[in-house]
Amino acid sequence: MDTTHVGDGLVPGVGRHLPRTAPGSSTEGKLAARTSDVKVTGDRAPWRGRLYETMDKTVDFGAERVTAAEKTRRVGGVFDAVVDRYDAMNDIMSLGTHRLFKRMAVEMARLRPGKQVLDLAGGTGDISALTAPFLGQQGQVVLADINGAMLARGRDRLLDEGVANVSPVQARAEALPFADACFDAVIVAFGVRNFTDKEAGLEEMYRVLRTGGMAVVLEFSQVQNPLLAKAYDAFRATWPIIGTAVAGAAAPYRYLVESIDRHPDQGAFRLMMVDAGFEEVEVSNLAGGAAAIHRGVK
Repeated sequence: MDTTHVGDGLVPGVGRHLPRTAPGSSTEGKLAARTSDVKVTGDRAPWRGRLYETMDKTVDFGAERVTAAEKTRRVGGVFDAVVDRYDAMNDIMSLGTHRLFKRMAVEMARLRPGKQVLDLAGGTGDISALTAPFLGQQGQVVLADINGAMLARGRDRLLDEGVANVSPVQARAEALPFADACFDAVIVAFGVRNFTDKEAGLEEMYRVLRTGGMAVVLEFSQVQNPLLAKAYDAFRATWPIIGTAVAGAAAPYRYLVESIDRHPDQGAFRLMMVDAGFEEVEVSNLAGGAAAIHRGVK
């Protein structure tokens, strides 16, 4: 089995690790592996063949159909544009409710001390910060995200807050650099919409979970009540305007609105998780369905 030492923990697989960068510095070219923390043996990633199949597909990017490679590039540009104001915008757009929803998602993962958890598409580290205290010194969170700028922001924030049992790894959801069955839980909060290939990402989540492990997906979904849906649509229409005022960019928030509209509804996403192999898939609607938590077991 491949093994990668990540900080003080041990995670089977391989990963790309981030040295801390000075505030305001570019992360470009600074994502080299820290060889003191990483030991890799054997075949690095025999399961990555699916990634190359994925990149030939056409997929949704908001309201457009683009190649998978183009979506990956554009999503990267979206988050590069908003990284400095990302957390503030989340608070404004959700009226602060995203923090409660994330806390609920972590509680639904049924975590215990000593467990290994993957915070996938974890961005600036909200889920990692909530998860780490449940795991104790013997447990570990791996904060994984494809975007280097977001990951560096999350890494620095967690270090500043004194969270010691989180290790950042830059990784693509459709080709996770970890061996089979190495995590007890995988949590994704508002990240599945941005996967280049949702089916491949869910299959990878299933692969890296141990038997009995839990996958918890918190994501925007479809409001159930027609009147509430109209009010919510009117509120969402203000997001690009707010984005211009707060983050200096409207386009990322137009993409956000469009990506919510294109994301599968609660029932369809539940079936996607079942197709990926998950059992006992449950759906919990939040705020009338504006968001939903899907939980499945391997």
